[in-house]
Amino acid sequence: MTPAESVADRWTPPRPLRDVGRMQTHSTPELGIIEAFFGPAWTWEERTAVIDHLAPAGYGFYHYAPKGDAHLRRRWDEPHPPEATAAIAAFAAHCRSMGVRFGVGLTPFEVHVDFNESARTRLAARLAALDAIGIDDLAILFDDMRGDLPDLAERQVVIVDFCASRTSATRVYMCPTYYSDDRVLDRVFGERPAGYLEALGRLLDPAIRIYWTGEEVCSREIGPGHLADVAARLGRPVCLWDNYPVNDGPRMSDHLHLRAFTGRSAANARHLQVHAINPALQPLLGCIPALTLPILYDRKDAYRYMAAFRQAASTVGGDPLAAMLEADLLSFQDSGLGRLSARRDSLAKRYKDVNHPIVAEILKWLNSGYKVSAEDVHTQ
Repeated sequence: MTPAESVADRWTPPRPLRDVGRMQTHSTPELGIIEAFFGPAWTWEERTAVIDHLAPAGYGFYHYAPKGDAHLRRRWDEPHPPEATAAIAAFAAHCRSMGVRFGVGLTPFEVHVDFNESARTRLAARLAALDAIGIDDLAILFDDMRGDLPDLAERQVVIVDFCASRTSATRVYMCPTYYSDDRVLDRVFGERPAGYLEALGRLLDPAIRIYWTGEEVCSREIGPGHLADVAARLGRPVCLWDNYPVNDGPRMSDHLHLRAFTGRSAANARHLQVHAINPALQPLLGCIPALTLPILYDRKDAYRYMAAFRQAASTVGGDPLAAMLEADLLSFQDSGLGRLSARRDSLAKRYKDVNHPIVAEILKWLNSGYKVSAEDVHTQ
C-alpha cells in the first residue's frame, strides 16, 4: 500500500447500497450463524442438519467462513476446487429452500498492507467467483491479522467499498481487525489506532453492516448499555458476532458448550441489526444452546435458562437423552476432558448404548476428536 497520504487521496465516498441498517423496532433481531471457528471442519451433511434444526426456530442467515477453509483466508485469491464449489452452491440452494440467506466470509489476508493493482485484480476475480456460486451476503473479514497502522480504517474502507461495488450480494458485512474493546487484541495484533472504530463508522457507507463481539472476544455478558455505546460510535446498529457456543481454542475445545444462553438481555434487540452466533465444533450438540437464543428474545424477562436448555435438548435429542445431558452438564461444560480422567470410559460406555446421532459427537469428544491445537489457531 502507498503511504497514508495517498490512501486518503484514493478514497472516494462509497456508493449507496440497497440495504441501509436501522435500529430494531421489534423484540427480536435477525438471528444467524457465522461458521467461523478454528479446528476440524464440519461436513456438508452436518451443515445441512444444522440449518434443518435452526431455520424453523427463526435463524435467517448462514455465513460460511470457517478458519480451516484456506481458499477464504491464507489462499483467498485461489478459487475453490470444482467439487468444493459445487458443494457450497448446493448448500446455498438448501439454505434458500429453508428461507435462510446464504453468505460467505472472505478474508483477503493482509491485503490492506498493499492494495495495489495486482491485489485489486485478484480480489475482483475472487468476488466474481463467489457471485457465480450464488451468495446473498458478502462479509469481508479483517480479523486475526496485524492492524497497528495509523490509517488502518481508511485502508479497510477502500477495500470494503471496492468489494461492495463489485459483488452481487445485496448485503455487505465487514469485521474490523479490532472487533471488540478487549485489550487482548492489541497484545496479539498490535496497538489499535486511535479512533479506529469511529473512523470506520464515519467513512463506511451506512448500509455496510459491521460485526462486533462485545466487551470481550468471548463475552461473558452483553448488555444494552455496551451496545448503545458501540452503536453510537459506529453510527449504525451493531451486528453482534456472539462467540458462544463456539469452543475452538486449545483450552475451550476440551469443553462441550451445551448450556443455554446466559448474560444476554432481550433488551439488546433495540441496539442490534443482527445477532449471529459462532457455533460449537459439535454441530448437533451445538444446536442445543443455539435453540435457546430465540427463546430468550421471545420470553424476555420470563426467560429461564435451565428451562430453555431442557426444551432445546429435548427438541434435539428427545427427553431421555436430554435428561442424561442435563445430569452430565457440569462435567461436560465446566470440568472438561482434563478433569474427567477416569470417568471418560464410564461416560463412553453409558452413552454408546443410546441410539441417537448426537451420541457420535459425545463419543468423539470424549476421545479427543475435536481437539484444537495452538498450531491450528496460528496457521488457519
